[in-house]
Formats: sequence, C-alpha cells, structure tokens
Amino acid sequence: MIKVGVVGALGKMGTEVCKAVIEDKDTELVFAVDKFQEGKAVTENVVIKSDLKAEIIEKKPDIVVDFTQPSTIFENINTYLDLGVKSVIGTTGLTAEQIKAIEEKSNQLGVGCFIAPNFTVGAVLMMMFAQTASKYFDNAEILEFHHNQKKDAPSGTAIKTAELMSQNNINLAQGNCEEVETIKGSRGGKADSNIQIHSIRMPGFMASQEVLFGAPGQILKIRHDSVDRKCYMSGVLLAVKYLNDNNKFTYGLENIL
Repeated sequence: MIKVGVVGALGKMGTEVCKAVIEDKDTELVFAVDKFQEGKAVTENVVIKSDLKAEIIEKKPDIVVDFTQPSTIFENINTYLDLGVKSVIGTTGLTAEQIKAIEEKSNQLGVGCFIAPNFTVGAVLMMMFAQTASKYFDNAEILEFHHNQKKDAPSGTAIKTAELMSQNNINLAQGNCEEVETIKGSRGGKADSNIQIHSIRMPGFMASQEVLFGAPGQILKIRHDSVDRKCYMSGVLLAVKYLNDNNKFTYGLENIL
C-alpha cells in the first residue's frame, strides 16, 4: 500500500485527490494539509493539519501530492526534497529556471519528483498532436481558457505545449508582417518559436485549450476541454504509482503513458 499525503487538501483539486487516493486499492491517505479549517475530518483517521513539515516527519508518506498555489510551490518542493520524500506536483506557475533547479536537486539527492502541467490523458494527447502538426505548418497560436480564480498565466499546459511544438519548428510566425499593438498585450504573450499564447480568464470555464495552425487556404484546430476535475485523477494516480517505483525527476505525463 502506497502511503500518500495531500497538500492543498481542501482546494477543488486537492479534494478530488483525497477522494481518489481513498478509493484506490493501492493507495492510503495518511495526511491532509491545508492552511484552512485545521481539525476538519477528511476520513475517520485523517484530519486537516496546517504544519506541513510536522506531518511529513510524523506520518512518513511514500509520496506527497501537491495542488497548492504558485506563490508557495517552489518552497514546498524544496521542503519535500530536503526531507527526502517523493512528490507529485500538479501546482502550476513554476518558472523554467525553478524547474531546472528542482530537476538538478532531485537528481542530486536521488529523491523523485514528478511535475506535470496537466494530468488528463486527453490534454497530453492534444500536446502530442500539436507537436506533430508543428512540423507541417509555419504558423500557430495557442488559446487557453480557465476559470477566473486561476492565478498564473499562461497556464502550465500552454507553456508545455509551446515547448513541445518548438522542438519541431523554430519559427511558427513565419510571414507575419511587422505588428503594432495599439493596446499593449492584445497579441498575447510570446513563447518559444514565436508562438503567441492568449490567456482567457472568466467564470464558466474550468480548463480548455485550443491550438490553431494556419496555412494558405486552411486552418487546423486541436482542442481539449476539461469539464470535471475527476478527469485528472487517473493521471495523478498513474504518477503516484510510477514515482513509487522510481527516484528520478520527471516533467510531463507524456513520459509515462
């Protein structure tokens, strides 16, 4: 039985992770950490605690699953590594420099860390399809849609998608004229290979992304929509079980599908 601790346990994603861990035959929920509602019961034997380090030291989890905030995630991961506990990270907002530093520290210490911008199989397939399509088109842009409580932009999924696309094409804005933004930011943010990313934040969305490819006379659209947070749980559990048997750093669910 894999002993799992969940951090950010009262959040929308954390709540689903707790349920998934409890229901899976191979995993056991040993602690739930959140900064709110300390003492609230999650199961008969697990209540919400706020002291992350104390819970790790006392409960000795095999894996910690973290769905918290961009402002605290880098510090949290360093805590996991320093305490020698493996972690599955679903929180986005890490910079490329931070991810590189985590990779180096994880490999140096021999403590596994699994970071994924998105844990849905459909979203990973969307990224893989976009990576393939980028070989055959000279122009592409990314639109990502999230609820208006998401604090980081662009999404980790959009950043990862652009990274994968750039591996197959060094410039996906070929032939564009010299542009002038009369309203700053109206063309979105520019990622690798000159890919424009547009972030939409409003009620009604959960998580969606559309990758647009253009060529003379044609448009290709690759889109994925998440409409229920349960869709992430199979990927989270897959990462937990993979990391239980591996001590290396991994970035992206596509590496273990």
